[in-house]
Amino acid sequence: MQGLTRVKFSNLDKILYPELRLSKADIIEYYIKAAPKMLAYLKDRALVRTRYPDGIHEENFYEKDTPKGAPDWVKTFTKYSASVEKETSYVVCNDLDTLIWLANLAALELHIPLSTVNAVEEPDLLLFDVDPEPPAGLSDSIRVSLMLRDYLDALGLKPFVKTSGKKGLHIVVPLVSGYSFIDTSSFVHALAIQLASKDPHIVSERSQTNIPGTVLIDYPQNSERGTMIAPYSLRAIREATVSSTLAWDELPNLRPYDWNIFNILDRKGDPWKGLFEERFKLPV
Repeated sequence: MQGLTRVKFSNLDKILYPELRLSKADIIEYYIKAAPKMLAYLKDRALVRTRYPDGIHEENFYEKDTPKGAPDWVKTFTKYSASVEKETSYVVCNDLDTLIWLANLAALELHIPLSTVNAVEEPDLLLFDVDPEPPAGLSDSIRVSLMLRDYLDALGLKPFVKTSGKKGLHIVVPLVSGYSFIDTSSFVHALAIQLASKDPHIVSERSQTNIPGTVLIDYPQNSERGTMIAPYSLRAIREATVSSTLAWDELPNLRPYDWNIFNILDRKGDPWKGLFEERFKLPV
């Protein structure tokens, strides 16, 4: 494997998922095999990573800046961050070597923003983050997501759905250029309020996040700083789940942990293929 990449590997035998005995070498192999599908969703986006150098049960850290010692062939993008009052240099993963390098750093989870580095203030994706609060679970996320799909269809928008890899679901709509994050967050918030008015189990405000048995439609994720877990990214939980793109007709029979490192690559095709072939305008 070493001769096929510019990456210098380290600690390949380190166990990162103890219950499944998955090593760093296994994670690298997964991302190599997932790359033909995954890179399309990472392309030209400023990545944020969650790294687990000693495994999923040990200390981890959320990383925005490009780590020190990054190879000079790793593409980066620098922008000023008002929240920390400094410039942040992000990794941009447009090629297999960079993806392998991130896997070697034990960056198990890869998070993408809703805009590209070519227009960071203009979202090209609208996101509905559907997040249940126990005892609500995946079945509740599915019910709310199907309601959202029907609303979006009625508005002439084409939504795409994926698992978060945990208990929630993500619904996205590809957008034409020219929108701001105020436009997209306002649209998602308005629709969330509308659905919440029809179903007492749906909530539209983060202040309601911890109400047991509810499902939050998390509109503030539609911001320049907001991210979502990338399609085909691993999640750092015992079952080694993957954020899986779905066809809508798969949703009713979806179960927790259905899609994981062991089976996701056995799927034929990709339900999100052609995601950006048609972009949509938000209804006035």
